[in-house]
Amino acid sequence: MRVLITGSSGQIGTNLALALMARGDEVVGIDRRANEWTDQIDTRQIDLLTTKPEDMPEGPFDAVVHLAAYAKVFELVEMPWRALENVSVCFNALDYARRHRIPIIFGSSREVYGDIHRHVTEEAEADFVVAESPYSASKIAGEAFIYSYAECYKLPYMVFRFSNVYGRFDNDIERMERVLPLFIRKIAQGEPITVFGREKVLDFTYVDDCITGIMLGLDALVAGRVTNQTINLAYGQGSTLVDAVNIIALSLGKKPDVTYKPARPGEVTRYVADISKARTLLGYDPQTPLTAGIPKGIEWAKSFGGL
Repeated sequence: MRVLITGSSGQIGTNLALALMARGDEVVGIDRRANEWTDQIDTRQIDLLTTKPEDMPEGPFDAVVHLAAYAKVFELVEMPWRALENVSVCFNALDYARRHRIPIIFGSSREVYGDIHRHVTEEAEADFVVAESPYSASKIAGEAFIYSYAECYKLPYMVFRFSNVYGRFDNDIERMERVLPLFIRKIAQGEPITVFGREKVLDFTYVDDCITGIMLGLDALVAGRVTNQTINLAYGQGSTLVDAVNIIALSLGKKPDVTYKPARPGEVTRYVADISKARTLLGYDPQTPLTAGIPKGIEWAKSFGGL
């Protein structure tokens, strides 16, 4: 299989590319920046906002996996034009797939559900009338374009709604402060941390589970076994940020210095995914609870020199 991955220098893109290559697939990556984690991935430094069709990598490809996006919710509250860039980048990747008749996987987000107060969220419950933040609006718009291309051009797709993916290659603090690696680094160094939303319940997904789900979906999409589906990819259980801080502190043998503040504008305060569709259609079976995933993430950060 030959796969084009956009956002191939990010956390999910890097892990996915390496996993595909390890099983013998060929990967071509697209990203604005070089991959700081590995030089194994054939990465073309291309800005999907401005690139011309003739400058895109040559095919043929069996699938496009579109992951490129600004992904920090509060950052897009402060800089909402980046949300519009997310939409433009998605459109350009999608139109590339249309012109070359390539099935596409779109990396969406649990943010499309808005500020959820139900216990478990299944795919049909997304309310596209109410967007909680510019970031959620960008993912809603991306999904809408995907669905419209499937209707108008019969383009096969799969949409994955990710939820708080963490683990290997996620401590790129200077580019984007992901909550778990940020807390791990600061607690390890004895620095104070601020938890925005003590009451938050989130569905944290260890990166290996996420990548397994994407690869199951990719194989099914390319083979034509499962097409035109929107699927939650998560662990399927909720944890509070207080839980996360306690697990990090226990794993590091440190006492955390924590300040609690209200959740920031645009941030989801409760989300637990219904992953029954992923289980049924793809055989997805996540293996890593937060209590096991955080220690794995810490060990990787230590080995990489991030702690």
